[in-house]
Amino acid sequence: MKINQLKGGAVLSYVTIFLTNVVGLLLTPFIIRSLGSAEYGLYTMIGALVGYMSVLDFGLNNTVVRFVAKYKANDDKEGEENFLAHSFMIYICISIIVAIIGSVLYFNLEQLYGNTLTLDQIDKAKTMMLILIFNLAISLPGGAFSGICSGYEEFILPRIINIIRYIVRSILVVVILLYGGDSIGLVILDTIMNITIIGINAFIAFKLLGARIRLHQYEKKLFSNILGFSLWIFAFSIVYQMRWQVGQLIIGVYYSTSIVAIYAVGITLGNYYGAFSSAISTVFLPRAIQMTVKNIPSKELTDTFIKISRVILLVLIYILGAFIVLGQEFIFYWVGDEYYMAYYYALIIMIGLTPLLSQGFANNILEAKNLLAYRGRLLLSLTFVGTIIGIFVVKKYGVTAMVLVTVFFMLAERAIIIPYYIRKAKLDMKRYYKEILPLFFCVVIAIAINLLKSNFLPDRNIFVFFGSGLFYTLFYIGISYFLVTEYEKNLVQSSFKKLIKIINRKNEA
Repeated sequence: MKINQLKGGAVLSYVTIFLTNVVGLLLTPFIIRSLGSAEYGLYTMIGALVGYMSVLDFGLNNTVVRFVAKYKANDDKEGEENFLAHSFMIYICISIIVAIIGSVLYFNLEQLYGNTLTLDQIDKAKTMMLILIFNLAISLPGGAFSGICSGYEEFILPRIINIIRYIVRSILVVVILLYGGDSIGLVILDTIMNITIIGINAFIAFKLLGARIRLHQYEKKLFSNILGFSLWIFAFSIVYQMRWQVGQLIIGVYYSTSIVAIYAVGITLGNYYGAFSSAISTVFLPRAIQMTVKNIPSKELTDTFIKISRVILLVLIYILGAFIVLGQEFIFYWVGDEYYMAYYYALIIMIGLTPLLSQGFANNILEAKNLLAYRGRLLLSLTFVGTIIGIFVVKKYGVTAMVLVTVFFMLAERAIIIPYYIRKAKLDMKRYYKEILPLFFCVVIAIAINLLKSNFLPDRNIFVFFGSGLFYTLFYIGISYFLVTEYEKNLVQSSFKKLIKIINRKNEA
């Protein structure tokens, strides 16, 4: 049963990632055209402002998963109930803090954005903010029910519900906008959907799984254990928010909401890029834990690190190269010519993300060895400095300069962490770079193709767009064939064989 839950949960996670990316790509231009650039920018800006407070969950949802799983493994029902009671005490405090901070921001919106927003936009922003604060105050503790399900190793049902939720939300977004709805309508929809999902997950946790929240004994030490475990998860959440959400808030202070919308599109594409690697890298955390527990020799650890990184890079470099070749036309067809700067924002972000995403297994090893503290401190300090500098440069030099600053500090973290990988994770980084650098030759080819295309072929021609994509794909496959290892060739061949078997079974049925 547990094996089925794990396999089913993993498959449904991939379905969710695929669905989120594909539907997001289709839905985003429709939302932008329906709302208009100015209101879409306002919608994303206020969403980022309230979303920034989501870090106040202090990583508790992940903590709930770990502790519930631990108590369940030890068959300690009373300890589990007591832990959940302590957790919800913390959640109640967090919800109160969210309400207080949200109220302060609500009453100071005019001071923050009075120079860039009209009176109508400020009124709409205040309405959205009230709804979103209420949404967040409920969603933070409500997320614990999903954590309880994961702790009980109930993966399939919550993920199916999440997929249904995403499909239903997407359909309702289209309906609301077709009937003249605006950004407030979308915010109300998300709030109703969140409350519904929280109710369903609570039903699963309490009725189907038999979880209970009951205070048997007040334990001060348990509070310390809960907060201590969640500290670095909280730190990484802050890093994510500072890197990608603060930018929208800063831009909104100095520029119009239309500029915020363009930046938001660039960030959205960067997040889609990251999702392709997370679909691969997150699967390998259990392997990292197993290898660490078994004290696998550093050579074997490095071999696995290189194998995983190369597989991830083969996917990422293909997407990066395709974006270099087709990105400008894609932006034009996707959201319109006024968003052309989003191409440059997204491209800079993709370049910065590539070394981070491809080295995800090294971070899995650090997590398996409980060595997250150094990286957490490094990420926090560099991201904080980068954010402060970004605030100063965006007003004088523009949004592109702010994105460059963000990416510079992302790459700085990579450079600084490498000696730590060598010392603590026991990885041979010299051999690693020797074996993965040849793959970047494909990016050079993509740049050359892009230059030839821009000089000799007409712009904004749909046939040229698809023809260039096909030519690049065939060229990439041809070049990468001489760069891939036998392991990678066998991986592709085995995947095709499995796909053919599945198709044959369906035909036989």
